Amino acid sequence: MKTEEVSPRRPLAETRIVMASHNAGKVRENAALLAEHGIEVVSARELGLPVPEETEATFIGNATLKALAAAKASGMVALADDSGFSVAALNGDPGVRTADWAEQPGGGRDYGKAMARVEELARPHADRRAWFTCALVLAWPDGHTEGFEGRAMGEWVWPPRGAQGFGYDPMFLPAGESRTFGEMSPEEKHRISHRAAAFRLLAEGCLQK
Repeated sequence: MKTEEVSPRRPLAETRIVMASHNAGKVRENAALLAEHGIEVVSARELGLPVPEETEATFIGNATLKALAAAKASGMVALADDSGFSVAALNGDPGVRTADWAEQPGGGRDYGKAMARVEELARPHADRRAWFTCALVLAWPDGHTEGFEGRAMGEWVWPPRGAQGFGYDPMFLPAGESRTFGEMSPEEKHRISHRAAAFRLLAEGCLQK
């Protein structure tokens, strides 16, 4: 039987890359993960790079769009993160529109109101399953990309608990845990988060040993 050959991943040789995000929480969490591999991160905000509108229908699609834009604009290898919170009772919403649910008419984002909207819509349903998804995409200035996706499974809780993390963290209880992401320290969250799951795949595929 003929087997399909799998192309090898492109290794990341650089020790300084750009994080294609203006989200301080995402930059902080990814920078902490990369620092363990001796890689320094500069954010798109620091370089004055615009982040393109997220117009794709998948996390990988949006992350690829952002990574390529940053890589081509900066001439550096870029890492983009697209992540979101999904609720089974809402057919996976807010999903790729996670940030949109927090957008305010006058500008800015209010995740307290976004979490309240999730609770209001999901409350009538018995199914409390929820999950976070994170897609990480590395892009090189020549247009090459490598993508990875990880998930953290659990359930949504109400009212929100904890002031750690960001976004929907206070209403997400990871499977097998007694505390929400919002109640965990950054180090505790890093070990079990969707971002950590995606990063492990990235490390295995592209980071030099």
